[in-house]
Amino acid sequence: MSRPEPAEEEPRRHTAAGLLLVLSFAAVLTAALVGIPREHAALPPIARYALVTSLPKWRLTEPVNEVVYGTRGFDTFGETFLLFAAVMSVIVIARHRESRHGYFGEQSAGLREQAKADPAEGATADESAARRAERAERAAAASQTPDDTPLGAPAPEQAEAMTVVVRTAVRLVAPVLAVAGCYLAAWGYSPGGGFPGGAIMVGVLLLVYAAFGRLMIARIVRPGLLETLEVAGAAVIIGTELLGLVLRGSFSANWLPLAPPQTIRSGGIIQLFSAGEFVEVGTGLAIVIFSLLTMRHDWTPDEQPQPEEYRG
Repeated sequence: MSRPEPAEEEPRRHTAAGLLLVLSFAAVLTAALVGIPREHAALPPIARYALVTSLPKWRLTEPVNEVVYGTRGFDTFGETFLLFAAVMSVIVIARHRESRHGYFGEQSAGLREQAKADPAEGATADESAARRAERAERAAAASQTPDDTPLGAPAPEQAEAMTVVVRTAVRLVAPVLAVAGCYLAAWGYSPGGGFPGGAIMVGVLLLVYAAFGRLMIARIVRPGLLETLEVAGAAVIIGTELLGLVLRGSFSANWLPLAPPQTIRSGGIIQLFSAGEFVEVGTGLAIVIFSLLTMRHDWTPDEQPQPEEYRG
């Protein structure tokens, strides 16, 4: 007896379950909004402590920065170096094979073998002209920038970049975002700090990369430069915290003179900590993102040998 041919049917939609989930979420959200303290409600003890400590002790008018880099400075220190360890792990996984610095003669032997297989001496005039034209085309494509192509040109752009609309928008937005990132890290009396400031700077790099291609950021996104800057930022953080232990007898204690409130030097070591965090986080995130974008190798072969019990 043959089986009936399966017929197509619309997928079942669990309307009742979806409605129940939506109503449950709405109830939880409504309860949270109703329970928010109003303007004249008493402050929780932790908020009162942050407000009392921030201005008299650190000369900061922004309690959030005092909590992150002052009262909870040791926690922020640990979180920063968790990120540092994650960046090191990505570097180990994504790093290409290291080139050997010794001379073993492989390059010279390869050139000799290539010359034997395709000798330039015996090439015809047409082949030589084709090679010259190919080299000239590669050189022109490598040196061309997106703005070299005039507007309205019938041929497609040769440079690796977005359209002129996207490039113009990024030119307008990127400087504003870069200034905002530096502002968050520099001014301790405004909400922010080095962590969000560094993340914003990575966003600027990604915008430029997406709009103009990798050649536009090639001078900045280099493993040697970024890794050196990340280690320097981490060293600033470690030195800032350890000097508190040496000079004041407590890890993360303030050892710098306090400046008047709402100045760039207010907060003592909090600003120095935030600056080191700005460099370490920005370069660390850039290393992770661009290492993963350029990773081209696998740690296992494409075809795994099958165990004996799975072989035919």
